[in-house]
Amino acid sequence: MSTAQSFLLLLIVLGAAATALRFLSRATAAVPYPVLLAVGGILIGLVPGLRLPQVGPDLILLAFVPGLVFEASLNLDLEELRRRVVPVGLLATVGVFLTVALVGLLTHFLLGLDWSSGFLLGSIVAATDPIAVVTLLRQVGAPRGLETILDGESLFNDGTGVAVFAAVLGTILTGHPSAGDAVLRFAIVTGIGTAVGIAAGAAGVLLLRMVREAELEILITLVIAFGSYLAADIAHASGVVAVVAAGIVVARFGGRSGRLQGTQLHGFWRLLAFVLNAMLFLIVGIALPAHRLLGVAGLVLGSYVIMLVARAVPVYGLLAAVDPRARRIPWAWRHMTLWGGLRGALAVALALSVAADKAIPANVSVIAYGMVVLSLVIQAGLLLPVASLLRLRGSARDRS
Repeated sequence: MSTAQSFLLLLIVLGAAATALRFLSRATAAVPYPVLLAVGGILIGLVPGLRLPQVGPDLILLAFVPGLVFEASLNLDLEELRRRVVPVGLLATVGVFLTVALVGLLTHFLLGLDWSSGFLLGSIVAATDPIAVVTLLRQVGAPRGLETILDGESLFNDGTGVAVFAAVLGTILTGHPSAGDAVLRFAIVTGIGTAVGIAAGAAGVLLLRMVREAELEILITLVIAFGSYLAADIAHASGVVAVVAAGIVVARFGGRSGRLQGTQLHGFWRLLAFVLNAMLFLIVGIALPAHRLLGVAGLVLGSYVIMLVARAVPVYGLLAAVDPRARRIPWAWRHMTLWGGLRGALAVALALSVAADKAIPANVSVIAYGMVVLSLVIQAGLLLPVASLLRLRGSARDRS
């Protein structure tokens, strides 16, 4: 079978599996669709004799992440985000740094990982991916403010998380890891990425003002999303930060002028995000080295528990600092913010990117894979019972 035929076979298998699992998700409403996709991908990867082309981290980051991040930026409720900007900003910045630090420290002292491996593992799993969480919360009528905190935090910490990962990995590969070098690298990749994203978004806004056809608007937004990522990536900056910045600029333009609100444009991006998510979660499952997880099962379980602890500290600590009396951010929201901090495709892409690097211990990427699997199966799988326990099920009139 040629390379082109193998790639076509991969697309057919992914499409057929995604369709079948979508039908299955209707019968098992309590299990989020992304969880079924990830588990289905793992099962496909275990089929003996099935040879599918390997999907590398570069393809995941270049082909999937820009579209997903831009769609989230484009559909973000900016008015609600302004009301929640302080908690979202703290969770997406200070929260990421605390998560990396706590995972690095605790995995070193409790699990025996060396310092570099511990902090690299922390940077891989620092960013959250609550796609399944937000979708189900909307279905059960959870408060809009809670959705915004989870969605906004995920959108922005995708950028900061990848930037921190690049900084940590860069300082490790120098052979002389240091916190000062990592901070400097973070500032550089984030600053350049933000500048590239703002420039791309501003250029796109100027072009959008000149067109009236929905087809051209779609093409322009596609170029903005993938072009900003590529430009920042070529400049050795954070492509994810660039896409977030570009998406916010475009969304802000649409909010002020009333443009970009057409059903065709948003319908296209919703469809694209659905297809990308379905394929990505399946690819994540296929890419997981399930046969290697058994050898590090203890480390995976211990690291997962540490990740939950590292998530709890910034969630409860930072949100308590913002709202000590829990009036604007109730305790139920805080508990769901902790439980809804899933790890997903982005963490797997980052883990894949260091899997073949001889300078990085091989078990780091495998442990990260295992943490993602446990996050999807345990946290996402129990999401609806947790939402019911926290009394977050409501109606449209309660979504304020």
